[in-house]
Amino acid sequence: MERPPIVPTGGMTTYNMQHGFSEALVRGMRSGFLGDADYHHLTQCETLEDVKMNLQETDYDQFLSEVTVVTPSIIQQKATEKMVTEFQYMRAHSVEPLSSFLDFIAIEYMIENVMLLLKGTLSGRDVNELMEQCHPLGMFKESTMRLCTTFDNSPKGYSDLYQTVLVETPVGKYFSEILAEKSAMLENAGEVRNVLEEVEIEILKNSLMKLYLEDFYYFCEEIGGETAPLMCELLKAKSDQRAINITLNSFGTPLNEPSMRDGDGWPTRKSLYPSIGFLYPEGTELLVKVSDEQTLGQAMEKIGGVYAQIWNTHVNEAISDKSIDDAFFEREVEMLELAFENQMHFACFYAYTKLKEQEIRNLVWISECIVQQQKEEVNKFVPCFSASAPWRNRRP
Repeated sequence: MERPPIVPTGGMTTYNMQHGFSEALVRGMRSGFLGDADYHHLTQCETLEDVKMNLQETDYDQFLSEVTVVTPSIIQQKATEKMVTEFQYMRAHSVEPLSSFLDFIAIEYMIENVMLLLKGTLSGRDVNELMEQCHPLGMFKESTMRLCTTFDNSPKGYSDLYQTVLVETPVGKYFSEILAEKSAMLENAGEVRNVLEEVEIEILKNSLMKLYLEDFYYFCEEIGGETAPLMCELLKAKSDQRAINITLNSFGTPLNEPSMRDGDGWPTRKSLYPSIGFLYPEGTELLVKVSDEQTLGQAMEKIGGVYAQIWNTHVNEAISDKSIDDAFFEREVEMLELAFENQMHFACFYAYTKLKEQEIRNLVWISECIVQQQKEEVNKFVPCFSASAPWRNRRP
């Protein structure tokens, strides 16, 4: 299905006519984030029933009212369902190009779901269990999703897989691009089979995410206006984070072999780096050459700036008590919060979704600490819109 033509978003005189109501919705929902006082009360809870009671005084209200036994996984499930309901409400009241923009946000979760289904199927897991684990924001036609798990280990089975996963799903074009690099004849079921058998699922997932981020980036550039610079900054930071994590996670795997780091073939480590970002191209060229954590640290020091600081957090994790993921989350939350400072752009919709995702991670972390009686760890999360956030108190 071809993407609808992009309609100019307009300036101050026309933006509100097209998208004013939708932006008013997301900015109203922004006021529902948990505040510092809410987090303080949650971290003082002794049981998950106390957590449930405290959340009733927030925007989450009665979202656990029908739950008899509260667990961290139930809190995650119900909070995610609430976020998805709000997202779908905004999507239902949007017009182009905002509709396509919101669809782009959902595609990331669709990729996660498809890869979960493929990985689970190859491991012989139950389809119903896999469907329950899929993110609700990444759900598409259920019959197609179930078909993803029913292919046989035969040429006909892989041909059917191509027809369902690679053609019928919203992420089909990214699969097709990957297979086009591997084979000139996509109709050849054996080639589809070889890709899934020879390439690890994580490599395939990283390849899909690379193509998705690039596609989303160029779409935002086409939209123009205030949306383009704000969203391109966010997607560049996201791409850099993926490039660094891919490099770090490749150590001890075939991707770290000299022949697999560079080159024009697929898959190589270089081929998994997005061709956008603050690091691209000079920084990613440095990442291609690293072979261990020491050389990666040298590359990060040479790059400097925020990435050198993030790497120092990783190196001094035992001292700072923060992981590299925590450092990336903090930087992302800062950039997402700043997206709400401007008006008449689409970046606030992306920021809202990602910040809600972070808030849900915070709830799960607090709940797990309570269940495991690790109260000394309970404050190690990244709050959203916190008055005490480090970047808000940074001196000029």
